[in-house]
Amino acid sequence: MSTPATSDGEGGQPRQRRRYDSPVRRERAGQTRERIVAAGSALVHEFPIWDWSGLTFRAVAERAGVGERTVYRHFPTERDLHAAVMRRLQAEAGVGYDDLDLDTVIDVTARSFAALSSYAVSRWDHTEPRQPVLIDEDRQRRDALLSAVAPHSTGWTEHEHRATAAVLDVLWSLPGYERLVRVWQLDPDTATQAVSWVMGLVVEAIREGHRPGVPRRPTA
Repeated sequence: MSTPATSDGEGGQPRQRRRYDSPVRRERAGQTRERIVAAGSALVHEFPIWDWSGLTFRAVAERAGVGERTVYRHFPTERDLHAAVMRRLQAEAGVGYDDLDLDTVIDVTARSFAALSSYAVSRWDHTEPRQPVLIDEDRQRRDALLSAVAPHSTGWTEHEHRATAAVLDVLWSLPGYERLVRVWQLDPDTATQAVSWVMGLVVEAIREGHRPGVPRRPTA
């Protein structure tokens, strides 16, 4: 769309109307966006269960002290808003999937568990996530685990490859961690150490080429 022209009063020559833009304006917009994302992150930390249905435009706008239209300007859809908040939470926890491999999976899992203490969650919803951003995050983690196992599972069947990645996913899962803490009454550090220990055994088996369902040969 072209910029509307106006007359400059000098010979009737048209003059292009300049759009108002400046570094200050862009900086303020960035600060507003940051405030919105921070407000969304704070709300998620206060949720009683892991359910983002309450992360609405209105709730985030009220928390950020801005109007709903301002939130819409930065995030056209609720899914865009949720995705930005999820990226913030992952950054806060030091959790990412882009470079996940067998060398980092245990450390990343431990960081994700360590971040749980910053949430107000009193019980975890064990049902499958319904919000698109949570479904996307779950898929990203599963894809990352499959990719991490792939270089070490050459010659394995597809079922063996997927089963191995799935075991790592189960060990990483929140319900398993919560069971260690609530049912077995382990303190969070001990629960994390226990999960890391078992993940280490699985990672070692993968590196040594021990496929699931195939008995190990006794060592001499």
